[in-house]
Amino acid sequence: MAIKSKYRTPLANIGLFYSAAIWGSTFFIVKQSLLSIDPVILVSYRFLIAAIILAGYLIYRGKALFAYLKEGLILGFFIWLLYIAQTIGLGITTAANSGLITGLFVAFVPIFSLLIFNKIPSLKGITATIISLTGLWVLTGGLQRVNAGDILTLLSAMAYAVHILFADKYIKSGIDPYVLNFQQFLFVGIASLITGLIFKLPFSVTQTDVIWVVLFLAVFPTLSAFVIQLAAQKITAPVRVSLILAFEPVFAVLFAWTFGREQFESAKAIGGFLIFLALVISGLPVKKKAL
Repeated sequence: MAIKSKYRTPLANIGLFYSAAIWGSTFFIVKQSLLSIDPVILVSYRFLIAAIILAGYLIYRGKALFAYLKEGLILGFFIWLLYIAQTIGLGITTAANSGLITGLFVAFVPIFSLLIFNKIPSLKGITATIISLTGLWVLTGGLQRVNAGDILTLLSAMAYAVHILFADKYIKSGIDPYVLNFQQFLFVGIASLITGLIFKLPFSVTQTDVIWVVLFLAVFPTLSAFVIQLAAQKITAPVRVSLILAFEPVFAVLFAWTFGREQFESAKAIGGFLIFLALVISGLPVKKKAL
């Protein structure tokens, strides 16, 4: 049954919040898992499993798995770059820092939108982005204690921003988000597998509990969250998407402080509030001039 148009935007926003929350929950989980599995191999396993599950659904629905292959490969490349850099970096920096620096993608969305697509963001979007970026700066303490893991994670944030923009372009052109997701999952899984073979990385898992972690990562933050993100981007502007997904670092910090047992910092809480304020501003209606 089709969803009424008045409910489409609120449901899309709720879906994006779910994606941000589930992605935020993974940072401390992945960091702990890296004691038992290589980061590149972890990325390979989680995305291959997600691709296989989604392929079964698409075959059942009679969908062509490799339609729009060019677009799928482009999205797959940026997701691969995002997750390889982020997962390796997570083994070096803290879960909280990784989540927070990843959140800097919100600042790169309007920048790359201008550089790649020559689209000038609205004043409201620019204002919200600046506030969000300020919040992220506070969260990270100004990046005063940068390490190699932080730099790699910053690269992943840039890849994330470019992915959002290309996904917005492709989805709004009418391309099936399920097919695109399958293709990008498959690309990430195979590219990571090849990387593991080239660099002779260990494919073994030293603790059986990590197998369940990999399955969780494949089904929830990979399969469900990315499907929801691309579906939501059909009706949501990319700057709005980026600002909602900017809650990912907030969730990452909350999970790191609680379940991950990392140290609480009040400055990071203030930064989280600024991100929330930016989201509120981004949702304010634009007044139309009277004719």
